[in-house]
Amino acid sequence: CWFFMFLGGSMQIIENDDLRLIVMSNIKEFGEKVNNSIENLRGETKSYLVPIEEIRFNNGEGKVKICETIRNKDVYIISDVGNHSMTYNMFGYENHMGPDEHFMDIKRVILAISGQASSITVVMPLLYESRQHRRKGRESLDCALAVKELEILGVKTIITFDVHDPNIQNAVPTSMSFENFYPTHSILKDFIERETLDFENLLVVSPDTGAMDRAIYYANMLNTDVGMFYKRRDLTKVVNGKNPIVQHEYMGKDVKDKNIIVVDDMIASGSSMLEVASELKKRGAKKVYLVGTFSLFTSGLQNFDKAYKEGIFDMLYTTNLTYINPKLKKKKWFYDVDCSMFLAKIINVLNRHQSVSPLLNGKEDILKLINDKKK
Repeated sequence: CWFFMFLGGSMQIIENDDLRLIVMSNIKEFGEKVNNSIENLRGETKSYLVPIEEIRFNNGEGKVKICETIRNKDVYIISDVGNHSMTYNMFGYENHMGPDEHFMDIKRVILAISGQASSITVVMPLLYESRQHRRKGRESLDCALAVKELEILGVKTIITFDVHDPNIQNAVPTSMSFENFYPTHSILKDFIERETLDFENLLVVSPDTGAMDRAIYYANMLNTDVGMFYKRRDLTKVVNGKNPIVQHEYMGKDVKDKNIIVVDDMIASGSSMLEVASELKKRGAKKVYLVGTFSLFTSGLQNFDKAYKEGIFDMLYTTNLTYINPKLKKKKWFYDVDCSMFLAKIINVLNRHQSVSPLLNGKEDILKLINDKKK
C-alpha cells in the first residue's frame, strides 16, 4: 500500500489510494459504520464506499452494476446473507430474499468487477451455509462448495466471524486465505462495562460439545473456569431437521451461587440455550447471561419473554454482525454489541499488509477492565 519517492534528496513514503468498500444493501447501515470507522482510524474524511446498483427483475432474476471504477483497487465486498428483511416484487407478490439469493448477488458483484481489481476480499460476517459444513450420509456439502466457488471466481480472502466450524477452511487450503475472527473482546468489553457483579465468581459454560472451544476462549479471556452440557438426543426421531434432545447432562465445576455466561455461535429458536439456563438455575446458579454471536431468532421470542419473566436468564448479549429484527431490539433482555469498529480495524490492517495478530486476543485489556470495575 506504499511506494517510495525521492523528493529534494530525501525519501518520502506515499500511501496508495487503493482501498474500496462495496457494501451490499443487505448490510448498508453496518457497512457505512465500517467506512466511517476506517476514516477515523486513518484520520481522513473521504469515503471508501463504491456505489452499486442491485437490480431485480419481476421474474426473480437479478444483476449488479458497479457505478465507479475499481481498476487496480483492493476491493472488500461486505454482505449479510442472513438478512431476511430484504424484499422484492416477483410475479406480483412480495418475496423475501434468502441466503441463496444474497450469496448469488455476491457472485454478481465479483463478475461485474471482471478482473479489474488488484484483489477481492469477501466479508460475510455470517458465513453462507455455515451449518451445512460437513456431510452426513447422502446430503449436500453446501458451505465447502460456496467457499470453493469464491476461490474459483478469484477471491483472495474470505473474512467471517465465529464460523460454525473453522475446519471449513480446509476446502481451500492453497490459493485463498480464510480469516475467521471472534468478536469476544467486543462482547466482553460491553458486558463488563454494563454489568455489576462479582467477576471473581464467574464461570463460562458451553451448551454442548460443539461450542466447547468457544467457551474455553471466553474463559481464557476472563481467567476463569469452564463447564459443559452434553445433549443426549433421541436418534430415532427427527424434528425440524434435528434429533430432539432428551436430557442435558452437565460436566464441570459446581455452578451453585456462580454467575454464569453461556456462549454459542448462533441462536435460531434458542430452545437449547433456554433449557441450559433452566438447568443452571435448578443447580443454584446466581445469574445466567446468554451470549450468541448471531441472534437469528427464526422463532422462539415468546419463549425468551417468558423465561426472562421467570428469572431463568438475566440478559442476552449478541452482535450486530447480522440482521436483527426491530422487535427484538426493544426487548428488555436484549443487548447488541456494535462490531463495526472491529471489522474496520481488520480491513485497515489487511489493506496495509500488516499483522492481524494484535486483533486476535485482547486478554490484557479485558482483565484491566475487570480490575478497573472492581475499583
